[in-house]
Amino acid sequence: MKQRVRVVGIIQRDNEILILKKSQGRKDGEPIWELPTGKIKFGEQPEEAIDRTLDEYLGIEVTKRIQLQDVVTFVALHGSSQLNNLYIVYNILLPEGVKIRPKERYTVYKFIKKDEVVGYRLDEASAIVLGMEGNTQLAANYKEVANSATVYVDGCSRGNPGPAGVGYYIVGENGQVLAEGGEFIGFATSRVAEYQALKRGCLKALELGLKSARFISDNLMIVSQMNGIYKVKNGDIKPLYDDVRELAGNFDACAFIHVAREQNTRADAQANLAVDRQFGLVDQ
Repeated sequence: MKQRVRVVGIIQRDNEILILKKSQGRKDGEPIWELPTGKIKFGEQPEEAIDRTLDEYLGIEVTKRIQLQDVVTFVALHGSSQLNNLYIVYNILLPEGVKIRPKERYTVYKFIKKDEVVGYRLDEASAIVLGMEGNTQLAANYKEVANSATVYVDGCSRGNPGPAGVGYYIVGENGQVLAEGGEFIGFATSRVAEYQALKRGCLKALELGLKSARFISDNLMIVSQMNGIYKVKNGDIKPLYDDVRELAGNFDACAFIHVAREQNTRADAQANLAVDRQFGLVDQ
């Protein structure tokens, strides 16, 4: 498994932390925010890398106020596979009068209170780094399951409501495929199919004896509801939400993570294959 090494800064000002919106990504998707992060170039020391990162991406120099906090290792999503990561974390106190000028990697920045982190879609690495400080329960959950199996889930409905299927794709912490499959669930709405897929993924993970897991979905609403950001108000999905919450309680640790659709193609394929098989569109 390949390893990625990065430096990351937790920049603080007036009891708030700095997050930045990445300039890359789908324009129609939920924006991704992260802590300022940079690569370590060949022959460069970590301290030099964080100095350069702050200068290149933010246009600031605060070297005398930088302190090494910790080193975090974890396995993170990388496309449809997984990648071993090592993040060297620095605490940075921003001096008064310093102006931030985002460029290249970032388009927008803002300072937020630590308890507001759950309201933003953070990249996984930043969520884990913040979890190290115990800023939020959500971020802490990311860290707890950083090196766990990954359960991709997806649901489909042709007609919404219409013929619906669910799919799952489970990968172990070392990248090995543990299980993959799908099931036709009758006629349902897309949101019911998505929750049914998450429920099936939980059941399969427990059947495999997994003690902790990351559940991956490309449905932002469901992930936000499972993480307590949004409340469940729809009567058709409330029982399924309750079922998933109960199943989640059987794991020592679990987290619910949103990804772009292109990172969830295997589970999506299994959901659609289940519907095709039900109507004889493909061989059984």
